[in-house]
Amino acid sequence: MPEENSHDLYDFMQQLSDEMAAEYDRIQKRATEDPGTAGDQGEENWAELLRGWLPSTYKVVTKGKIISQDGSTSPQVDVLVLKDIYPEKLINKKLYLAAGVAAAFECKTTLKAEHIEQAVKTCIKIKDLYPVREGTPYKELHAPIVYGLLAHSHSWKNPNSTPEANIEQKLLEFDELYVSHPRQTLDLFCVADFGTWISGKLTFIYPSPSSVSGGPSLNQITDLQYVLEGTAQSTYISHTFSYSKQTEHFTPIGTLISNLSRRLAWEDPTLRDLVDYYQVTNMGGAGKGGFRYWPISVYSRNVVDRIKSCGLLSKTTTWDEWQIAFNIH
Repeated sequence: MPEENSHDLYDFMQQLSDEMAAEYDRIQKRATEDPGTAGDQGEENWAELLRGWLPSTYKVVTKGKIISQDGSTSPQVDVLVLKDIYPEKLINKKLYLAAGVAAAFECKTTLKAEHIEQAVKTCIKIKDLYPVREGTPYKELHAPIVYGLLAHSHSWKNPNSTPEANIEQKLLEFDELYVSHPRQTLDLFCVADFGTWISGKLTFIYPSPSSVSGGPSLNQITDLQYVLEGTAQSTYISHTFSYSKQTEHFTPIGTLISNLSRRLAWEDPTLRDLVDYYQVTNMGGAGKGGFRYWPISVYSRNVVDRIKSCGLLSKTTTWDEWQIAFNIH
């Protein structure tokens, strides 16, 4: 592990952050007279950032809809990341085949509360375009596309404002209100000058209340049935400057790039060496978050039976993921 603030990657992330801040100031000068152009410029800022930091095999485009296997289409998306398999002839058609889209993002120059709500709702619509996957905990808790919200800055700038609390309150509120399965959660949410939130998923199996040791207490789980049968968990982990354990070199953009790369690497093994490198350098910084509990019924019967019969940490059980950690009591 490099000494604090000693790795060139930290400097690169700070340069990106400074460039994004300068672009925000430039765009804001004319935003009121031409908000449409301001929005387009902001989207292009994020598209250029992704083009520069994702492998060149990915193609990054702006403004388009995603079309499912049955012909259903998504709302318009600001930035899309296409897989290397995407047909060259279709890249500029603005209607993108779902199987060829690795990630998609909604972009805002100045974040407001309603943008968070809209992003959560759009995320659900997009992930529901994809067939439900079965067979492993990872596949059943995640859709095969990454979806996120990107913003240059936020609107809570008054001296008595509490932007971190406002953002987290709205994110959790809208998640609870609209998300009906862990695979529908917003994956990444970056405010370039403030913080980045990333979603996480966990599985815990509790055969009986008396066997719980080191896990959440009963008063933390509102439904006793979760304890009797087991539970999945989802979380939003916040990486912000105010976190007391935050690293000195932290930047929200560093967290975005490292975690987006990691999400893509679950589906694209060619990225894993680079992602491991980012992890060793701790480019993403430190974060914290609480959990939302889900009934074990979010899994298929086959996965539940495999979990209960063998245990996820058993040497006799083979799971197809890159690496995965579960807690069995």
